[in-house]
Amino acid sequence: QVQLVESGGGLVQAGGSLRLSCAGSGRTFSRYAWFRQAPGKNREFVAAITRDGGSISYADSVKGRFTISRDSAKGTLYLQMNSLKPEDTAVYYCNVRNIVGDYWGQGTQVTVSS
Repeated sequence: QVQLVESGGGLVQAGGSLRLSCAGSGRTFSRYAWFRQAPGKNREFVAAITRDGGSISYADSVKGRFTISRDSAKGTLYLQMNSLKPEDTAVYYCNVRNIVGDYWGQGTQVTVSS
């Protein structure tokens, strides 16, 4: 059973920063990622990192502002979000993948005010 718990969301002004955490991702997965879903929109990819950290990718909309990282010892995935914009407002989900499939957390709300 894979249980992922996100935290760190909240309300922040435009230009501010937040760091999201995803606990429970300590098992060995092939890929660790963050997705987000804004009201009325489909869930979209934000960032991903491979198990060894050798490959990291970002959506164009967050490149240069967000940083994904992982602490394998703590079994925690992070998303550092800087220079936040109102359009970053969404529920952010942690996602991990292995040969069985994909697993999701319950999400954490991020609201950026203008």
